[in-house]
This record gives sequence, C-alpha cells and structure tokens, in this order.
Amino acid sequence: MLQARGHDVVGLDSYLYEDCTFGTPPEELPALRKDVRDVTVADLRGFDAVIHLAGLCNDPLGDLNPDCTFDINHVASVGLAERAKDAGVERFLFSSSCSLYGAAGDELVGEDGVANPVTPYGESKVLVERDVAGMADDAFSPTFLRNATVYGVSPRLRGDLVVNNLVGYAYTTGEVHIKSDGTPWRPLVHVEDVSRAFVAVLEAPREKVHNEPFNVGITSENYQVRDVAAIVEEVVPGSRITYAEDAGPDKRNYRVGFEKLARTLPEFQPTWTVRRGVEQLHDAYRRMGLTYEEFTGSSLMRIRHILELLDGEQLDPSLRWRAAPSRPKKDAARV
Repeated sequence: MLQARGHDVVGLDSYLYEDCTFGTPPEELPALRKDVRDVTVADLRGFDAVIHLAGLCNDPLGDLNPDCTFDINHVASVGLAERAKDAGVERFLFSSSCSLYGAAGDELVGEDGVANPVTPYGESKVLVERDVAGMADDAFSPTFLRNATVYGVSPRLRGDLVVNNLVGYAYTTGEVHIKSDGTPWRPLVHVEDVSRAFVAVLEAPREKVHNEPFNVGITSENYQVRDVAAIVEEVVPGSRITYAEDAGPDKRNYRVGFEKLARTLPEFQPTWTVRRGVEQLHDAYRRMGLTYEEFTGSSLMRIRHILELLDGEQLDPSLRWRAAPSRPKKDAARV
C-alpha cells in the first residue's frame, strides 16, 4: 500500500519467519537483515519515517521468556526511537496493541481508558508508549497505533490468531474449537485495515497525530469469542462448535471504542468485517488444500516455530541467531 502511494520502502528484520510462507511468497523488498536490538543511527539516516512493527508478536510467545520479551519489545523499541530521533527521522509510528487494556471488562474503553495489561506482551506496549511519548518534540513526532486483534490472509499468515485459528481448526478437523469459555470480548480487525490505518497516519498532517494514541479497528467489530465461533460454524460446511476440556474464563477481556481515529482521520476507511474475513480465510484454506498437520505445524504457529529453532540450537536463549540464517540476503542499498 505504501509503494502504491509512491513511498520508498525499506524493510528491517531478523528473518525469524523467513520460511513461514502461506501460498505465494511475498514480494521481495529492499531490506536490512538485522536484529532490532542492533540498529544504529547510521542505519536510519536519510529516512523520513520509521514504522516500528518488530517484536515478539503475541501473548504466548511473550510468556515464553518474559525477560527476553521486555528486552526486545520494550528496551529495543525505545532504543530504536532514540536512534531514529538522533538520525533526524521526523515521524515514528509505533505498532501498539489493544491488549494493553487487558482485563478491562465489558464496557467500551477508549484511548483515555486505564491500561490494565495482564501479560508481558501487553505490559511492554504500555512501557514503550510511556517512554517514547516523553521523547516527542518539534523535530520528532511519534504516534501510537493500538491495533485490535488482527486476522486475515497474507503470505506470512499466522495460525495462532483467534479468527485465523478458529477457521483453520474448523476446516481441517470439522470442529470450531474454543479454548476458553467463549465469553471474553475481543476487538477484531483485518490486516488490510491495519495497513490502511498506518498509511493514513503516516500521511496525516503532523498536528493531528503528534504524540497521540489511536485505537485501530471498528467499534461494531467487537465480538465475544463464542460469537466468532458461531460465524465460523455458519461459513465452514459441516463444522460444529466444541470447547476444550479445560475451557474456562480468559483474563484478557476488553471491548474497545474506535471513534477517535475515525473522527481525526476520516480518510481512513476500514472495509472488512469478521464475517467477510472468515469467508476469505475459508476460501484460502480450501484453495491451498490445507491439512491439519500443516495448520498446526511450525510454519503457521509462531511459538512452535521459535521452539523448533531453539531446539535445533539455531537461536540462543535471547532469540538471536547463533549463525547467519539460511539463504542470507545482501543488505539493501539506500532507497
């Protein structure tokens, strides 16, 4: 989307998930093969903006090693912002998360609501927002995009996200398998709409988004997990809802309001609903002939992939490569 609007884009990644491809591999972009913990000021000079997405990407992975989670998701994120500021980067968009609301209950919570994270992942987002907000000045403008729980098809599809997961189990086993008691609330948003939000904020007048948090999603797209399961059951032929034997309440429970972003940037127009997303996922799984073994394997389950790399001693306990990952690429030239 950024390229389509005329922006030059350079990636930066440690390539932990390089081989975790679903369907057609993603288009190659110029990229720096580097751990976010090792980024230097020189790496960032000449860029107008940094969109910071890097981090351990969900609660189970964050729980695997909380110290490492804080080192990457908090310390390295703040360090990246500091070096971006030193390099003269004017805009810094941080991919935060609605998970920082944690145990917020059943009432809608907005950006001025109290953060109540219940996982290391959620806590790390609160800490980055706090520390980076204190760096804002006339030359450095951060914005914090608190994404709802993401779903949808992509070349790096994740099977561990709730909508993707429910559809995957339904298609490969016939069971819409709920691991909680189905009552927790979740705000849900398609990956394409998240991308639209980042584009809108990047291109917005500075004064509208300077040092502001924005929830990213649609207020009508808050669901209890059991309601998502009911949609999946309707879309996937022959499927039925089942509950895990140890299913119980999930302490992560939050409903989120998204009016601030819609009001501030009316040009941001999200287009997806969960039902459309479930239909998209089911169609993609069917076209790919996805099997249960593939769906539950390390290519689509992030924590399983990391554990596999650790067991194979390709990563050290801090999730750094012990040697160069396979198929090394040359660092990109400046764009």
